[in-house]
Amino acid sequence: MKDLASALTAANAAVFAKLGLDPKQADVRRSDRPDLGEFQANGALAVAKGAGRKPQEVAQSVAAAWNATDLAPAPSIAGPGFLNFKVTAEALAERAQCVADDAKAGASAVETPRRVVVDYGGPNVAKGMHVGHLRASIIGESVKRIYRFRGDEVWGDAHFGDWGFQMGLVITALEDELGGFGDAAKIDARLKSLTLEQLETAYPAAAAKARDDAAFRDRARKATAALQAGAEPHRTIWRAMHDVSMAAQKRDFAALGVDFDLWLGESDADPLIPDMVKDLEAKGLLEEDQGARIVRVAGPGETKKKKLDDGTVIEVESPDPLLVVSSEGSAMYGTTDLATILQRVRDQNPELILYVVDQRQADHFEQVYRAAAKAGYVRRDQLEHVGFGTMNGPDGKPFKTRAGGVLKLQDLIGQAEDKARERLKENEIGADFSMQEFEDVAHKVAIAAIKFADLSNFRGTSYVFDLDRFMSFEGKTGPYLLYQAVRIKSILRKADEQGVKPGPIAIGHEAERTLALALDGFDQALRLAYEKKAPHFLAEHAYALAQAFSGFYTNCPILPSEGAVRASRLALAAATLKQLTLTLDLLGIDVPERM
Repeated sequence: MKDLASALTAANAAVFAKLGLDPKQADVRRSDRPDLGEFQANGALAVAKGAGRKPQEVAQSVAAAWNATDLAPAPSIAGPGFLNFKVTAEALAERAQCVADDAKAGASAVETPRRVVVDYGGPNVAKGMHVGHLRASIIGESVKRIYRFRGDEVWGDAHFGDWGFQMGLVITALEDELGGFGDAAKIDARLKSLTLEQLETAYPAAAAKARDDAAFRDRARKATAALQAGAEPHRTIWRAMHDVSMAAQKRDFAALGVDFDLWLGESDADPLIPDMVKDLEAKGLLEEDQGARIVRVAGPGETKKKKLDDGTVIEVESPDPLLVVSSEGSAMYGTTDLATILQRVRDQNPELILYVVDQRQADHFEQVYRAAAKAGYVRRDQLEHVGFGTMNGPDGKPFKTRAGGVLKLQDLIGQAEDKARERLKENEIGADFSMQEFEDVAHKVAIAAIKFADLSNFRGTSYVFDLDRFMSFEGKTGPYLLYQAVRIKSILRKADEQGVKPGPIAIGHEAERTLALALDGFDQALRLAYEKKAPHFLAEHAYALAQAFSGFYTNCPILPSEGAVRASRLALAAATLKQLTLTLDLLGIDVPERM
């Protein structure tokens, strides 16, 4: 059975067609005025002018011709011609039963599955993961799960930053530390003792030195070009940095509940770059520009105003050209992104590539996408930047430590786990747990708090990180949702112990009706999350469903009831648990067995 809004739309379209009205205007959606009706349609206003009638007259004719009475009685009319529907208890029970019986809890699949690559994560080699990687990882993981759940073939790709100028900086710093690269044994011994903490210290120091020391900066650029050309010991040093960084990053991703199908980086696209540069040259797309080589991506007449140092304002092309080869001969950030598109076309042949990356990178990706389309590697509509805002501190600026530094991701998770332990003890949860179970629950509560706080906001907006508020077991939080899910698990365990089984669903009490309507809303929330690449629609649904169950639990005793009523309510509880657990899983949140 379709979701109720779709079923009502089909019935309403049939009435519109019978009356000679445009059936495309018969759309029925969930009402934003539940006091007037559970569903509403505004099509009478849209078709009235063309029909030469008043909207209310059109609405009255639709109501008079309505014949899908098994689905809903004839709609009531409000205002100038709004149609308001209230579905029958039988239709609502049938839909709830469909959710209960369906492995996907009432969710529909895409009509035409696609091959999709989701690029997210994106940490750099020689750096530990920090809070700046949080949103890409959380949103990207959810988008990947949503697309896969709806039937697409999906690859999640970490796309590590392991091939740019930062590599040359650290290699040059190591060269200075060792007094040159003349002693192979000395290099080998140093690499065996290499740690991520050392790399995290070396990189910012080298970057700062490069800003002030032109000679060091020039050497680092040449080291980058040498690495990309396959020179030794540059490749051996790079490999050691890569392996040390990857081990730490896999640990942090695992702690966050994030996984990838492809653990690839910029370096994996490097072998394609020479032939790609030749191809761009053969197509006449490469131009010399102050010793570098660029691809112009702006269309005719596309310009922006630029203010020069002397205050003069001039018009320049926009977007800026894509820098493909630096004056030192090395590949640039955009070069590897362009080559990665070729790599994905070769290996996955995707119909869509989604880049879940900070919104501040929008201009860069527009350059890359246009260059790829101009070269004929993909169509422009196959590439989409799924941008997001920043996670901010109380000052409204990107989140920092109290000392003003960037907080490591593992430290953030540790802080959340500490707060989760505190909250669990305050709520007298876990006193009878083993230490292992308590720690497992604390970790799941911590991750739920972090992820739901992020995903409950539209990805394009920034939000303020407030761990105390996010960790509450009341209100719109991850821990609250876990608590509701665990409450239902407890009810189902007790029912099983008593030999009570779910039965056919019937809708009688208003709280049952509210819960069944909430269950029906899952498919629409999922479709919106899919179409807009916006998991917050599912976060909203999870919270609405949990609230509806809370009202149901308060007003409709489950196990104390008897007979068919008890069996029906138990079935509603089981359906709610299935859908809530599934929704949380699509957000990347695991539910413990008990709390």
